[in-house]
Amino acid sequence: MRPSDETPRRPGQEERNPVRKFANPTDQAHHAPPRDAASEDALSPSDLLPSKTRRKAEMHALQDLGEAMVRLTPARLAALALPERLADAIAEARHITKWEARRRQMQFIGRLMRDVDPLPIQARLEQWAGAPNAEKARLANVERWRTRLLSDADALGQLCAENASADRPRLAALVARVRDERARAQPPHAYRELFRILNALFATA
Repeated sequence: MRPSDETPRRPGQEERNPVRKFANPTDQAHHAPPRDAASEDALSPSDLLPSKTRRKAEMHALQDLGEAMVRLTPARLAALALPERLADAIAEARHITKWEARRRQMQFIGRLMRDVDPLPIQARLEQWAGAPNAEKARLANVERWRTRLLSDADALGQLCAENASADRPRLAALVARVRDERARAQPPHAYRELFRILNALFATA
């Protein structure tokens, strides 16, 4: 009988089967010793590929970016300077109404998005999305200053100190006219003019 290669186990000792553990890429990046050039060359191509889960998440992100571009106006879409094939696919998606056909078209757009850098596109979309909020904040600031000019005697001096291009004599005259209009219960022409002047001032500030 051929002798067994197994190491004899003591009574009560359990047999242990090795369990394969999949390394966390993040843990590897923090705890693995640095590789030299030779070890990098020894990596198989599969070791350098992203995981299936990560590829799926990236694909969904590209499709979401494509959805956002489909909702853009033609002028803004043109401003992105996309490759012609991608721009045509986005334009075509606007006219597709059937759900399944549109889903396939968005998947196609997602595949085309792999050939472009999505970060500049994302940054431009975020810039456009934030523009309305910035404009609302600016107009609210204009309204606050108009209210202050009419209620606070020191507001004009502070405004001119903070904005070198402010026309102090003209603003002072407009404030006086607004007060006169209110005293006489006249239409608020000067009141509106004061807003326009302040709006132009803060638009160039």
